[in-house]
This record gives sequence, C-alpha cells and structure tokens, in this order.
Amino acid sequence: MARPEELNVQAGEARLAATLLLPDEPPRDGERRYPNVLLLPSWLPRDRDGAWDRVGHAGWFARTTDPEPGLLSRLAEALAAHGVASLRADPRGCGASEGAWQATSLFTKIDDARDLLSAVRGHPQLDLRRTGMVGHGEGAALALSVAIGDPAVSALTLIGPAARSWRDVLRRGVGERNRTGTDHQHPVVAAIDRSSEEIIERAERREERFDLWVRGAGSVPLALAGVEQAIHTPSLALATMLHRSVALVHGADDAWSHPDESVLLADALGERGSRPGRRLVPEVGHDLAEAPDAVIHEIAGDLATRIRAVELPPVLVAIDEMSDGVR
Repeated sequence: MARPEELNVQAGEARLAATLLLPDEPPRDGERRYPNVLLLPSWLPRDRDGAWDRVGHAGWFARTTDPEPGLLSRLAEALAAHGVASLRADPRGCGASEGAWQATSLFTKIDDARDLLSAVRGHPQLDLRRTGMVGHGEGAALALSVAIGDPAVSALTLIGPAARSWRDVLRRGVGERNRTGTDHQHPVVAAIDRSSEEIIERAERREERFDLWVRGAGSVPLALAGVEQAIHTPSLALATMLHRSVALVHGADDAWSHPDESVLLADALGERGSRPGRRLVPEVGHDLAEAPDAVIHEIAGDLATRIRAVELPPVLVAIDEMSDGVR
C-alpha cells in the first residue's frame, strides 16, 4: 500500500490541506529518492482527490450515497504503483483548506500551485531533479503557467484541457450540457449555465462580482477577476512558450472542454517542437470517471516514463543538498 503523509502548506495568506502519497516500495533504478508529481484539479469547488467538494460546498452539488473516487486520487494511487510520489491539495475554500473558492482568482491559483511545489522541495524522500505535473481541466492551464517558469518540471499530462479563451470554452460547454443534461443535477452547474452570458459580459466589463443564485444554497458572490483573467489567458498562448514533454488526454464525451481543444493544443505544442502525445478515451466524460483502472494506470505509467532528471538552477541545488543532509 502507498504511504500517505498529511501536510499543511502555507500558500500566501491561506493554509492548504494536502496529501503527499509515497510509494510503498523503495525508489527504482538504484535511485535514492522518488520522482514526484503535483496533481491539480479542474474548475468548480473540488477536494484534493479531484471530486466535487461536498464538504465545504455541500449545497452546491447533488447528494450521493456512493461517491465515486476522484480522478486525482485514482492517478495518485496509479503513480505510486509506478514508483512515483504525488502531492494533491484541497483548493482554497474546499475540503480542509482555508479561504473562499468563489473569491480566488486564476492568478492566485497559479501562485498556490507554485507554493505547493516549493513546499515539498525540501522533502528528504523526493528527487527535485525529477518533477512532473498533472493538470485536469482548469488545472491544465495552471500546470502550463507554472511549468513555463520552472526548470525542474520536465513532463506534463494535461487531462481535458481547454485551448481557447474561457469565454469560448464555456459557451460551447453550456450548449453541450443543455443538450445532454450532463451535470445539471448539480445546482451550481445549472446556475452557472443559466447565467453564463451575464457572467461573461460582466467579467469583460471588469465588474468586481456577480451574485450567482444557486438553488438550495442562496446567493453566491462570485468574484469575476478570475473569470476575466481566464478569458484573456488562453492555454493556446501559454503552449507557445512551453518546451517540455507533454501528453494530452481527453474523454470523448467531455461536456466541459470539447476534445477538439486537445487537437488545437497539440498543434500549438507541435509547432514549438514538443511533439505531444494525444489520447482520446472513448465513452468517457470530463472526469474520466467511466475509464477503467487499466486506462488510469496507463496514463500514470506514461507520465512516469517521461519524467527525466534535469539540471537544477543553483537555488534548487542548494535545497537538494540540504534535503540530502537531513536524510
């Protein structure tokens, strides 16, 4: 069994509750420490496992007596089976983390991802030279933003990513969910889809907030800075600045980010010489919930093989040497 370590990570003014999952077996290939991966969840309130946050936002989502395991939890276990450690955290205002999800901007989430990476870089069992990232949905944009400026990150897996502006992706997703009814059992999803055009218009006017009426939860003051930032920070632009190993995974039935988004990202990354891998998983939605464990293990195994040892900048070399000294 993999070994979990519960952590509290200081991210700006907020404390984030996180889990570091370490493989049960010793590091492979004669190495002394484990390669490691940061797992970043999709949009809307989610817990560290990548599932809907029914702890901090119980009234926002449909009740269930048999919740499915979240995508990030499944990936963490699969990575551990491949000898890779992973870190995942409750986002601000979700699970056991401090803050308010609805008040957190995109740029703050990027800073939080950087802080999560920094928090484990002194861990004596992790190899700073071998770091990867998984970004799911919105987490894909966060992973791209962080990896561009972090030389220690050698490989990324982006699941259900968007390529174009959040405005365009939201509009297409609303149309698909209205057609299929996907996720409309959740009051917050129905509320966002019902008010999507007003949210977009107000964000583009740079208004501070929009009062979103969520059935059963009342009025939610949604800060619009993050929406405006997402509209003007498309992953397609970020991809043109990235020189890393990238794999793109998309559920064929994704109702949040159409699989065509991965095609656009693959083209942009290919123009920069990245030669990304791309996998379309049939009969599977945004969260890959319908995907069998074998597929999740293949996705994790692919990432494990692409994480390589990189030459660290002096500041990270110093951290690496200090972590050696506390072993």
